[in-house]
Amino acid sequence: MSLPTLRQLQFLVALGETGSFSRAAEACHVTQPTLSAGIKELEDLFGVSLAERESRGATLTHAGEIAAARASALIADAHALVQSVTSAGALFSGSFHLGAIPTIAPFVLPQTVSVLTRRYPDLKLYLTEDRTSRLIDQLRARTLDAAFIALPWDAPGIETLTLFDDEFLLAAPAGHPLTRKNGLSPEDLKDEDLLLLDDGHCLREHALSVCRLKPGPGREQVSATSLGTLVNMVAGGLGVSLIPRLATDHGLALGPDVALRAFVTPVIGRHIGIAWKSGSPRAAEARELGELVRDQLRPRAATTG
Repeated sequence: MSLPTLRQLQFLVALGETGSFSRAAEACHVTQPTLSAGIKELEDLFGVSLAERESRGATLTHAGEIAAARASALIADAHALVQSVTSAGALFSGSFHLGAIPTIAPFVLPQTVSVLTRRYPDLKLYLTEDRTSRLIDQLRARTLDAAFIALPWDAPGIETLTLFDDEFLLAAPAGHPLTRKNGLSPEDLKDEDLLLLDDGHCLREHALSVCRLKPGPGREQVSATSLGTLVNMVAGGLGVSLIPRLATDHGLALGPDVALRAFVTPVIGRHIGIAWKSGSPRAAEARELGELVRDQLRPRAATTG
């Protein structure tokens, strides 16, 4: 019995993702006739129709959807096979795809890239910045080898290594009464306009959870897409915020209009960790990478244990 080729399966997956023979051909870097011929060969092999050809595109049949789902898994396994073999001889050989969430990436990746490229000059490093849920999806699909995320985060099928604790600091407009208060505690923020990142950023949920706070009255519509924007909003007098020490210690610019204060009892807002897919052939490298980052950041960041 003849078996489909990976190339044919890639054509089918691309067709399902794009809904167009022309766009699928472009994504696969082939001509449209070549892609169409590959889909037809698959249909002849399976003995069923896989795609409905329409005037403005194409849609997969039920059989085509089943085939495309299994094809995606086979292609991911093939990539894992290549990675496993190419990395068998040494750590960080070949390509390594690394992700990080936006509230970690600017403060961890520059040092990480610098050290990795110096130690492993033949390594091809690819970086992705995205929200946690999407990074987890990419780890599961094996399009990412590892990702720096904030813990805790429940993700079945994903292993994590906690690297260090990240303390929350109060950021307030210069001259704000809280900047002069002795014994500052999270309870002092209950009547303040608390500025946070947009919904979907895990830092927002960590801040609300740790301090048992809600956004200030009338301020629910005021939120930021990045820590830099959040700091600018504080500087503009719109409210106060909680900023991770990782950011303030490693490059986040505050300016003279923003005062930073630690709480009398340190507020550990999150744990910085590295994640990878269970059973990944790059698991050893992910752990090594996590240890490297922990060594780089330990002097200025509060550590676990």
